[in-house]
Amino acid sequence: MNILLINHYAGSPDLGREFRPFYLAREWVKSGHRVTILGASFSHLRIRQPSVPRDLTEHVVDGVRYLWLRAPTYAGNGVGRGINIATFMAKLLRYERRIVAVSTPDVVIASSTYPTDNWPGRRIADRAGAKLVYEVHDVWPLTLIEVGGMSPRHPFCQVMQWGENYAYRHADRVISMLPCTSEHMQAHGMAPEKWAYVPNGIDPDEWAAPPRTLPPQHEAALKPLRAAGRFVVGYAGGFGVGNALEPFVEAAMDLAAPGVTYVLVGQGPVKPALERRVAEHRSDNVLFLPLVPKSSIPALLSYFDVGLVAAPRQAIARLGISHNKMFDYLMARTPILYAVDAGNDFARDSGGGITVAPESASAIADGVMQFVRMSAADRLAMGERGRAYVVAHHTYPVLARRFLDAIG
Repeated sequence: MNILLINHYAGSPDLGREFRPFYLAREWVKSGHRVTILGASFSHLRIRQPSVPRDLTEHVVDGVRYLWLRAPTYAGNGVGRGINIATFMAKLLRYERRIVAVSTPDVVIASSTYPTDNWPGRRIADRAGAKLVYEVHDVWPLTLIEVGGMSPRHPFCQVMQWGENYAYRHADRVISMLPCTSEHMQAHGMAPEKWAYVPNGIDPDEWAAPPRTLPPQHEAALKPLRAAGRFVVGYAGGFGVGNALEPFVEAAMDLAAPGVTYVLVGQGPVKPALERRVAEHRSDNVLFLPLVPKSSIPALLSYFDVGLVAAPRQAIARLGISHNKMFDYLMARTPILYAVDAGNDFARDSGGGITVAPESASAIADGVMQFVRMSAADRLAMGERGRAYVVAHHTYPVLARRFLDAIG
C-alpha cells in the first residue's frame, strides 16, 4: 500500500519534533508499505530545519521518504505562523497533480494539527482514488479557544472551525490521539463509525539500546544524590504554562521531607521564574538542570525514583491527554505522580503510579509522601506494571498496526 502522510510539522530523530510521523512511517515501511511524508520546510517544533532549496525537495530517512514544501519562517503564534500555514496549504493545492504523481497514494493521512489540510487532502485523495484519513492531534479550534483564550468569533478560529467540520464530514476515517473525543466530533458532523483511537507512544528500539551517558553537568549533579541515598522526585520536559510546575516547586519548598530531592530537567519560558522563587526561598532540596538529548533520557530517568506528570486544570482535558514524557517514565520503570484531572487516567489504567489533584502543592506533597512511605518492592512492582502497559499498548510497532487496522 502507498501511504501519503501530510504533516506540516513532521520531524525526525535528526530534525527533532514532531516524531510520530517518522516512527509510524518507519514501521509501515518495515511491513512492506511505501510511505511519503509531506511537510513544510520550517516548523517551530524542530531543533533543526531541513535544507529545502525548492518545493518538493526529497530526502530519505531510514527508508522513509520526505517531500518538503518551502514555507516562510516565523516566531510565536502571531501573523507569521498564519502566513506559514496559508503558504503550506496553498502549495498543497498548487502541486496537487505532482504530489499524486510522485506518491501515488492509496491512503492520504491529513495530520497537520490544524484541520484545514483536510481540504487539499480530500482533493489529493479524490484525484488518486484514495481514502482520506484525518489524524487528530489537538482539537482545533477548541484548543485555541479554551487554552489560548481566543474568541470563537476570531477570523482564524472561524476558518479552523470550518476546517474541523469539513474534516469530520469528508474524511473516510478519523483517527484520534485523544481517547474521549468521539462525542465532540459527532456534534460537529462526524459519523460515529468513522472514529478510532490510536494514542501516542514510544520507540522501543531506543530503550533496547545501551543508554547513552549523561552530559557531564548532569552526571556531576545526580551521582552524589544516588551515593547519598536521596529519594529523587524528578521532572523531565518543557517548562511552559501548560506543564503546571509551580505547585510542584511549591510542594518541594514547603515539604521538608528528610532525604527527598526534587530535580527538574529541561527548558522553557517559566523556568527562570521558578529558579528565582527557589533561590529566594533558599531551598536546598530543589535542583534545576538543563535539557538533555533525547538519547540520554533513559540514563537520566535511571536516577529518578518517581516521575512527575502534571497539567493545569482545564476543561479541554475532558477529551483526554497524552504526554510523551509519561511513556518515557513508565518505560524506565519509574512510577508516576500523576497530577492531572482528565478524561483518561494513565496512572490508574497502567497501574504504574498515583493520581493526585492538579495544581495543588499540598496534593503533590501528599503524593510524594505516599511514595516515600511505600516499600522499595512495591515501587518496583508499580514500575514493572507501568512498563508492561506501555509495551502492550504504546509502542510504535503496536500503534502502527492499530492505525492500519483502523483504516480498514
